[in-house]
Amino acid sequence: MSAVLDTQADDTTADDTPATRKPSPWAAPPRPVWEEEPSKAGQAGKGLVLTLACLGIVFPLWIVVVTSLQSKKTIDEAGGLVVIPKGITFVAYQELLSGGQVQRAALVSIGVTVVGTLFSMAVSVLSAYGLSRSGSLGHRWLLMALLTTMFFGAGLIPTYLLVQALGLTDTYLALILPSAVSVFNILVLRAFFMNISQELIDSARIDGAGDWRILWKIVMPLSRAVLAVIALFYAVGYWSAWFNASIYLTDQDMMPLQNVMIQLVQKQERPVGLSAQVNTGELSALAIQMAVMVMALLPVAVLSPFVQRHFKKGMLTGAVKG
Repeated sequence: MSAVLDTQADDTTADDTPATRKPSPWAAPPRPVWEEEPSKAGQAGKGLVLTLACLGIVFPLWIVVVTSLQSKKTIDEAGGLVVIPKGITFVAYQELLSGGQVQRAALVSIGVTVVGTLFSMAVSVLSAYGLSRSGSLGHRWLLMALLTTMFFGAGLIPTYLLVQALGLTDTYLALILPSAVSVFNILVLRAFFMNISQELIDSARIDGAGDWRILWKIVMPLSRAVLAVIALFYAVGYWSAWFNASIYLTDQDMMPLQNVMIQLVQKQERPVGLSAQVNTGELSALAIQMAVMVMALLPVAVLSPFVQRHFKKGMLTGAVKG
């Protein structure tokens, strides 16, 4: 009996060794043997640097958001931008969303961002998939042509003359087509598509699937991570774009939100279509400017956390089993 107890005790001890114990998911990754343990001063210094960096990013955003939520009296007492809030009022946002130039510009930016992102993703995915297939017709020459455009460009004047010759000036297509495709994004997608196991594609071809079905049913589901990231890149680019509108559009009613924000902040103009409270000075123009800036930053700040997880998540793990 004592021998059995001793054996069970030995088994319990052996199973509880650090080598067999499951690591906690919250534990720090093991440190290499050649790397020294960090000192307390080093850890404190890293924490201080990260804290200052976070404050340098968050503090300006805090000022913008707080100022947009303050009354004209509070802004006048602070002499401009407000750091410590005194109450909250949404009058500036109510004025912006009640109609007029800002609301129209926001709708233009949303439409251009959605349509442009879908169009850019369609062209980029199709181009990347074709260039990733080594047997596709002329893929090497097309790849070299795309790479050449990354280092050599025609310039602003030839580009403007081309857009004008195509009749795209004063149209919303001028906000999409000139910057619809990014060669860098195509190369990133191509590299990801080339890493997909050839056995999966060959097995699909044996089952009778064509290129369109392979792309839709196999390649794109396995590439959700990189597709989400590239879509975010395109969406942020379209949402933040202002240069194309400034040179291709002359109608103020067609201007996107970023151009209206530039007019408000740089030229200190009041947006067209607001109520008399702004024109008579009852509502602070600074609060309106800060509210427009918040509206311009809000979509990117909301969407980025949902796409951030795809940067680390590997979608090909376990796709091929032996």
